[in-house]
Amino acid sequence: MKKVAVIFWSGTGNTEKMAEAVAEGAREAGAEVKLLPVEKATKDDVLSADALALGCPSMGAEVLEEEEMEPFVEEIEKENIKDKPMILFGSYDWGDGQWMKDWEERMKSAGVNLLDDGLIVQNTPDDFGLNLCKELGKKTV
Repeated sequence: MKKVAVIFWSGTGNTEKMAEAVAEGAREAGAEVKLLPVEKATKDDVLSADALALGCPSMGAEVLEEEEMEPFVEEIEKENIKDKPMILFGSYDWGDGQWMKDWEERMKSAGVNLLDDGLIVQNTPDDFGLNLCKELGKKTV
């Protein structure tokens, strides 16, 4: 059974809802899933997973959340995550998703195997958005 780690940061709960749906999709596809807010995640959670799902909303001038998510991403970039299957997701309020494009490029530069384009949902995910999250989660298996 594949092990999937779904690690996220959420300020308003929108990205947390997305993370739960991603985890549900991965479970439906047969994975053993660890769903963790980033403050409880460790690099071992990343390294021991067969696939990784990272979620973070757009913050400020379209950047990752800077107190917890950014340092975590910096830490895992230093590890051997080359070829690690990964998906990215997050919510946003305004802008065009530039933070997700930047995050995708950053993870590609770290050598990960992005399984799909990053999924962005504006504000609170509706049923359609949650279904997209579930389908994305299934791609981790």
